[in-house]
Amino acid sequence: MSKSSAVKVASNDSKGAFVIDVEKIRNDARQHMDEGPVTPSYGANRQTVLKLLNDSLATEIVCTLRYKRHYFMAKGIHSEAVAQEFLELANEEQQHADTLAERIVQLGGEPNFAPDSLKSRSHSEYQEGKDLIDMIRENLIAERIAIDTYREIIRYLGDKDVTTRRIFEEILAVEEEHADDMADLLEGRNG
Repeated sequence: MSKSSAVKVASNDSKGAFVIDVEKIRNDARQHMDEGPVTPSYGANRQTVLKLLNDSLATEIVCTLRYKRHYFMAKGIHSEAVAQEFLELANEEQQHADTLAERIVQLGGEPNFAPDSLKSRSHSEYQEGKDLIDMIRENLIAERIAIDTYREIIRYLGDKDVTTRRIFEEILAVEEEHADDMADLLEGRNG
């Protein structure tokens, strides 16, 4: 490795300098341009990540559809404010779906929007709910399912795919807010 092809940075550890083989990185970038952002340093199994992303995409679509139904079906004395909350959350779930679909394409995959398999691929269920309280409960359950499955995905990704992990971390934070919102609504209706 020549001086011009390597970058050396002093390190605080006892093992010495940090070295990047820039020449190799440049050559790999030119040779594998058709792989877009997926470089040889990508550490995850791309097919597994694409499946996780597509299953999560299905989850977000099912959540969007459930919240939309609940928005339109909310009835009762306090339904207007709850319905507006359902609509807001439906829109946020749709944004999550769009973000996941974009990442799937970035990784060279195809987002699976096939309606016939959404239910089987989704982590959460599509439960209609018989009344406003039941709708809130079903949404809280679905959010809790998404929270736990996304935490597992984040653990799996670790440092192998930092970008996808960060996407899931951002979505997880919003799902936790949604669960908190549903728990607050449920407490307000039961209390």
